[in-house]
Amino acid sequence: MSYAITNLREVEDMAAKHGFGELQASRFPRTDVGMEDSGLAYHAVKPGKQQPFGHRHKTAEEIHVVISGSGRVKLDDELVEVKEMDVIRVAPEVTRAFEAGPDGLEYLVFSPRRENDSDMVQDVWES
Repeated sequence: MSYAITNLREVEDMAAKHGFGELQASRFPRTDVGMEDSGLAYHAVKPGKQQPFGHRHKTAEEIHVVISGSGRVKLDDELVEVKEMDVIRVAPEVTRAFEAGPDGLEYLVFSPRRENDSDMVQDVWES
């Protein structure tokens, strides 16, 4: 088919599936709409919560777009305030993780689709 439509809130919540539902929702609609070359993610971090881990990539840059709420993003060792409609470009090698403010934080992530390109980073909030 040359197009597909789905509602992001109907895509399986992978955060809940993997035991992080008390912190956030994370939905990846790639297979739901048949994406071949693109990556898209929807994240909703609950008020006052931090993502449980960070990640970085080998080759894929990401574009994050805050669609509601506010908070902070940790980019390697730097904390940066973010708010609704901010666009954040992140180079592949930069470790990133988000923290929601008192009103929560919802954002979309756009990137090229790359297999086996990401690394999880534990204890991202300790440094």
